[in-house]
Amino acid sequence: MIRVLVADDDAMIRAGVCAVLTTAPDIEVVAEAADGHGAVALTRRHRPAVAVLDICMPGTDGIEAAGEIRATVPGAGVVMLTTFGEDDYILQALGRGAAGFLIKSGDPGELIAGVRAVAEGAAYLPPRIAARVVAHLAATGTGALAARRAAARDRVRSLTARERDVLAFLGGGLSNGQIARRLQVVEGTVKAHVSSILARLGVENRAAAAVVAHEAGIVPPAGPEPL
Repeated sequence: MIRVLVADDDAMIRAGVCAVLTTAPDIEVVAEAADGHGAVALTRRHRPAVAVLDICMPGTDGIEAAGEIRATVPGAGVVMLTTFGEDDYILQALGRGAAGFLIKSGDPGELIAGVRAVAEGAAYLPPRIAARVVAHLAATGTGALAARRAAARDRVRSLTARERDVLAFLGGGLSNGQIARRLQVVEGTVKAHVSSILARLGVENRAAAAVVAHEAGIVPPAGPEPL
């Protein structure tokens, strides 16, 4: 059973998220919070596998809460709930260790898939959000989109052929176990490849590596979803 905490200052949205999650037979909502401070405290108390956080909350927001949760309860994965127009916040959340991002107005099935993926150690970055992040990086960074994509391709060239395969699957949202099955290797081998990929790309987590995969264009537009 995947134990989940849900935090959102809007009681109706929080109730809706909980209602969707509880339709999945393998997910249990163990705690709810109305702000980031409560989310951190309840995560420490209940030790959920996944914390689903609204990216913008009063007081301690979801970004700050994500950082505290990852620092104090590293076993808990973080999924951020976002709306259109919050691209700056998405980038900040990536830096705080968030592993999944979901649009509040998205398909309920994506919410369940995202929680399952992050619980299994995957990065869940739907193509819509990945495209927004890449475009936003190009708009706010030092170069144009073409330059960022070229730089990403250069970074990917530093990887071995097998590491590129793993990165492509990682960008598609697959967990280590799912990648291992696709490549017909043991999961420990995939973990070693992921660690090497993060070091070679100079990124801190799987979600950031997934952004590089999308920038480099090695993830198909309709990339594989977590099984």
